[in-house]
Order: sequence, then structure tokens, then C-alpha cells
Amino acid sequence: MMLSVDTVKFMYRTQLGQYFVGDTNKLLSSGALANMKGSIDLIITSPPFPLNNKKKYGNLQGTAYLEWFQNLAPVFSGFLSERGSIVIEIGNAWESGRPVQSLLPLESLMAFVKNEAAELNLIQEFICYNPSRLPSPAEWVTKHRIRTVDSYTHVWWMSKTDYPKADNAKVLRPYSKSMQKLLAKKRFNAGKRPSGHTISEKAFLKDHGGSIAHNFIEMEEVEEGYKARLPYIIKDFAEIPANKLPHNILRLSNTNSNDFFSRELRKRKLVKHPATMHPGLAAFFIEFLTDEGDHILDPFAGSNTTGYCAERMNRKWTAIEISEEYAKQSLIRFEDPVLDSTIEIIA
Repeated sequence: MMLSVDTVKFMYRTQLGQYFVGDTNKLLSSGALANMKGSIDLIITSPPFPLNNKKKYGNLQGTAYLEWFQNLAPVFSGFLSERGSIVIEIGNAWESGRPVQSLLPLESLMAFVKNEAAELNLIQEFICYNPSRLPSPAEWVTKHRIRTVDSYTHVWWMSKTDYPKADNAKVLRPYSKSMQKLLAKKRFNAGKRPSGHTISEKAFLKDHGGSIAHNFIEMEEVEEGYKARLPYIIKDFAEIPANKLPHNILRLSNTNSNDFFSRELRKRKLVKHPATMHPGLAAFFIEFLTDEGDHILDPFAGSNTTGYCAERMNRKWTAIEISEEYAKQSLIRFEDPVLDSTIEIIA
């Protein structure tokens, strides 16, 4: 594919995906990928957060960030299929030099959804909790000790329709011990509850294979002895051959610091992208909101966690990243021996 967009280039492709290096807004607005409009079933991404300090991977601040983020809404919306979804992970921000949380992330989300040209609905909010995150903001948490650790990010699910494609039966989590006992006994205390609801004798006796996932997603067990009932998301993609992935079985791993990609980066003395999306998080929404053969777009792909997960889960994917350094780093993911993929490097 030849692109006429300045500073944008087609870097590589696999059997299912393609990776571009360049400015997302310029590329998606240029018409170079016009054949993809209306065909994307899921846009999932973790864009540069509205941080107060400039990072290597780039980020705007204040009003400039809000305007930039707001203007992405109609661009993304134009690529969505009729029942497609947008899933965006956004971290928190703090006022510069102050122990005060910034409203910019929430203002940006509101501006994005309320952009009338995009015609989007906010379907649901998810909280992604990661107790392994380093104490931050460090000045107020570890130095002055007047704030607690900022240990979660928001994940916002949006769509142009009230009824986007979704199936929570595909992302079940294990039953609690009490529910397992109930299913084994085949009886429980039926009748009227204080809430006014009447529970029939057979209401909870059918085994659905697990309980419905919550919108609070724990990235690991909070403490020793605590067993988080996480959705059945593959713990470590590297442990299971791609052709042996259990149907509808996914598990969020406690960390991904020892997967193939991370190990290879350490071997090659390369610095990992500082804001990599957790593979379990990407896999959860890919399984929840798409089917095999659907098309997924990550417009801020970084080291291409989304593309890697999509390839493993038999979805088509398109990735865009402005940093050529991280684009080259992403190639390492497709060296993973569990993938049955061939990379064709274009540029």
C-alpha cells in the first residue's frame, strides 16, 4: 500500500494485521485508509495521558490536550461499524506542583463523548485497578505522605448505538465458593427478600459456567491469601500455543513482566514503552466486544499489545504509532514462538 500522507509510512504487516508509523489524526483524516471507514468493530487504545510533565512518547497539556482529544471523536466514529465500540483507557492527572487532582481527564472524556459530530454514547465505565503500580504522585505520596497511591485508570466504553455488539457470556469469571456450594446442593433459601424481590426455588440453580464479570477489573490479587475472581482471561499468552486457546477462556495475569516480549526487551537492553496496555485488558475487551474475523484498530499502538492480542485471537487489526522507535520494538512481539505468523516488513 502506498500512502500519500506526509511523514506516515506503512511499516509491516502479518496475515491479519498492518502497522503504520505516523500521526494518527493525519492518517485517519487523509483518506488513505478510506476503505476502512464504517468497518472497524472495535477501536481500543490507551492514548497519551494528559500529564503535567512531558514524556518521551509525547503528550499535550491543558486546553491543547482537551481540544486535540475532542477532535479525535468524529474521526474515530467515522471508522466504526454500525454496532462497533470505542474503548479508551485514560489515567488520572494532577495539577502541577499541587496535591490536587486535575479535572482534565474527565473534561476530555466529556468533550469527546459530547462532540456532536461524533454522535457517541457512553455505554459504561470500567475501573482498572493495578496494585503493582508505583506510588504516585510521588511528591505527595512518598515524600510528603499526604495522599494515597494512585492505583487505577478509567476505561471508557463508547458506541454510536445504544446496543453495540457485546456478549458478557464470553468473559465470565469463576463462581464464588458459596455459589459453587449452592450449585452442588441444588437448593437454597428461596422466597421474598427484604428488597421486595421474590426469588424462585430454581432461580440460581443453573450452571452457566461462571458469573458475569464486573466493571471493576483487578489486574492481580490484592494481597496474599486473597483470591480475586477475575474473568477467565489467559494468564500468560506465551504459555499456551495459539491453536490451543480455550474458547471463551481468558484470564488477567498478575503481571506481564515475564512474558516473551518483556524477556526479549531485557535481553536486548531495550527500554519498554512506559505506558503499555496490559495484554489481559486488551484481550478482555476484544473477547467481550468482537468475534473472530472482526477488525480492530489501535490508533496509539505503541508496542502493539492490541495487534498481538488480536493476532492471537484471530481478529484482523490495524495499528498506528507516531514513534518509530516503539514501532520497531513492536516487531519483537511477533517473534513470539506461540504465534503462527509471518511478518512482512514494508519500510
